[in-house]
Amino acid sequence: MGFGQSYISALPLLLLLLSTTCNAELSTNYYSDTCPNALSTIRTVIRSAVSAERRMAASLIRLHFHDCFVQGCDASILLDDSSSIESEKTAIQNDKSIRGYDIIDKAKAEVEKICPEIVSCADIVAIAARDASFAVGGPSWSVKLGRRDSTTANKNLAISDLPLFTDNLETLISRFSKKQLSARDMVVLSGAHTLGQAQCFTFRNRIYDNASVIDGGFASTRRRGCPSLSNPENNKKLAALDLVTPNSFDNNYFKNLIQKKGLLHSDQVLFSGGSTNNIVSEYSENPTTFKSDFAAAMIKMGDIEPLTGSNGIIRRICSAIN
Repeated sequence: MGFGQSYISALPLLLLLLSTTCNAELSTNYYSDTCPNALSTIRTVIRSAVSAERRMAASLIRLHFHDCFVQGCDASILLDDSSSIESEKTAIQNDKSIRGYDIIDKAKAEVEKICPEIVSCADIVAIAARDASFAVGGPSWSVKLGRRDSTTANKNLAISDLPLFTDNLETLISRFSKKQLSARDMVVLSGAHTLGQAQCFTFRNRIYDNASVIDGGFASTRRRGCPSLSNPENNKKLAALDLVTPNSFDNNYFKNLIQKKGLLHSDQVLFSGGSTNNIVSEYSENPTTFKSDFAAAMIKMGDIEPLTGSNGIIRRICSAIN
């Protein structure tokens, strides 16, 4: 009996030690000895890409998000189709909309020149998101590193787990909750849409449906760039998610929602009388809180089921197992 009590009382300490050990596998200085110039090399590539096209910042942040939501932050989204892999790139949420693969490939190639088979593609995706944010006036944060790359992709999981532009608030909250992210994390991460663009087919119903909760002038403006006729050419026409400051990382996205100027249905539901209204209002009034919470949520998202230690591999080329 006494032995059992001692064992039980020691159990919380044991679990704490195990948890600490697991969390310690990712470290902000992971490459300080093995590849000390990795971060600066990646930063140079990202700055150049964003300088050439500001929209790329949103694409790189979104790439990290879509990677982490499917079997963890493991660079599975980068894998092309092969005899053994069905690529996540062709999932409806990714197909013809996720960009930045070539930028990650370039960063990986530059890192491989100085530190062959040391830095994972998964870590490069995480670093690129941080550097892209900072390059357009967004927050920076200390990226925890040490992830390894997966040897598999999961298109079915991408289809089932990644958010859709048609999602309602309850569905969005549920999707994020499954990844251990709160409703507040979901709202603040959605703020990255201030930099993004959407294809016409994703918002056509919203701007042409008179029953939609949408500002009339905003809908009229968007109709000029998104014809009502659905065809391949019209469907891929792009519009900025933030009409006011589409090239700057700021809190205008939240101000737009309050004015009923959310472009996507899945944006506007964040401010439609539901449980997240107060969060949107807070971020619309306080850009400093938005940026600090965004950085914290990105760190939290980067912790989703990483492969570490002897799990996974370090790919030499991010798009294939080699």
